[in-house]
Amino acid sequence: MHEQIFEIRIVISESVFRMRSILHVDMNNFYASVECLYRPEIRNHPVAVAGDPLNRHGIILAKNMIAKKLGVTTGEAIWEAKRKAPGLVLVPPDYKKYLHFSRMAREIYYEYSDQVEAFGLDENWIDLTQSLPYLHSDPVSVANTIRRRVKEELGVTVSVGVSFNKIFAKLGSDLKKPDATTIIPYERFREIVWPLPVGDLLYVGRSTARKLELIAVNTIGDLARTDVAVLRRRLGKWGEILWLFANGMDTSPVRKISESEQIKSIGNGTTCPRDLQTEQDVRLVFTVLAESVAARLRDCCVKCQGVQIFLRDNALFTLSRQKKMEYPCCTSGPILETAMELFRQHYRWQKPLRSLSLSAIYLVTANRHMQLSLFDDTAEQLLVQEQIEKTIDMLRYRFGHNAVLRASALLDPKLTGFNPKEDHTIHPYSYFR
Repeated sequence: MHEQIFEIRIVISESVFRMRSILHVDMNNFYASVECLYRPEIRNHPVAVAGDPLNRHGIILAKNMIAKKLGVTTGEAIWEAKRKAPGLVLVPPDYKKYLHFSRMAREIYYEYSDQVEAFGLDENWIDLTQSLPYLHSDPVSVANTIRRRVKEELGVTVSVGVSFNKIFAKLGSDLKKPDATTIIPYERFREIVWPLPVGDLLYVGRSTARKLELIAVNTIGDLARTDVAVLRRRLGKWGEILWLFANGMDTSPVRKISESEQIKSIGNGTTCPRDLQTEQDVRLVFTVLAESVAARLRDCCVKCQGVQIFLRDNALFTLSRQKKMEYPCCTSGPILETAMELFRQHYRWQKPLRSLSLSAIYLVTANRHMQLSLFDDTAEQLLVQEQIEKTIDMLRYRFGHNAVLRASALLDPKLTGFNPKEDHTIHPYSYFR
């Protein structure tokens, strides 16, 4: 029965979704490009935006094209970047400016479609399928017009991918930079996409790529031609989804920003390998869950205004409590502390705990609420922490979940050695609909 449903889904995918017209717009070297606008004297030098230029152990958050050509990479240590580019100009991040430019860019995109989905501050998908008849234009012309307008009106360049689904549109915007339009039509996607390294496909991180290499899957074409059953055994349901992506069968819609508000909660839970006996045990597990929930909030471009915890002891008695937060956030710190506050207030330790769950509730779209609180000191601190955690997201995406761990995770690896985000993947597409 499952195989029949799978085959029907494939037929629908090829007959309907290949007719879509989707853009992915990526603002080139976004943070560094914005900084160079405000400081034109550094424009012709290697420039990097760094978390703390005064701290030699800080990391590179973004770099301009000159620094990139010298080998500077996002996520590396400042001392390492300076060794590659001795004349590197370091600039502290200014998130107010980046939010402002991100909002102005989206205002341009909305002139061409009401279906615009943010993918971080500097990237957006735009579905032109319904709006093209009213624009009396074609996708490539619209893409080039958007490139020109962003460059003229904002002073930064963008790369645009044009394709029939979100995955290939994103891939197209990555293929040619800066200031370029790349088209991946349905008729030629095998010719263009399949020779590329499998790691170029969205959501194939370094860890997944290594697993695929073990079964001789090195290119996207290799992935597309691999038996789905083999991929399921190696990667679980995720293997099937990546197979669909490689074969051009991403059917995910471009979500309007308002649709994000329809998500009611984002949560993770775990049954612990041993019963939890102390508050420190509980904090260790909640820390891992809070990091996962916060990362998933960022993936969905939403923030939470409340936290809910669910506790089950070894006699299977359950307790659930929730609390509103003063500020909407998508970082692990406030989520963790709110969870621990609820725990201390309501759990009496009559028995050891067997399982914990943590959910972010009262979700709101990320950008709107950041803008409302821009001039508040606490909101400013949350923005800084958010950028730090986004950098950690990037490092984990590239090098695997264990590339960055809290020191507390080493206190009891048996309790903390799980990755709830990987076990409960949030798919930004409608595969399961």
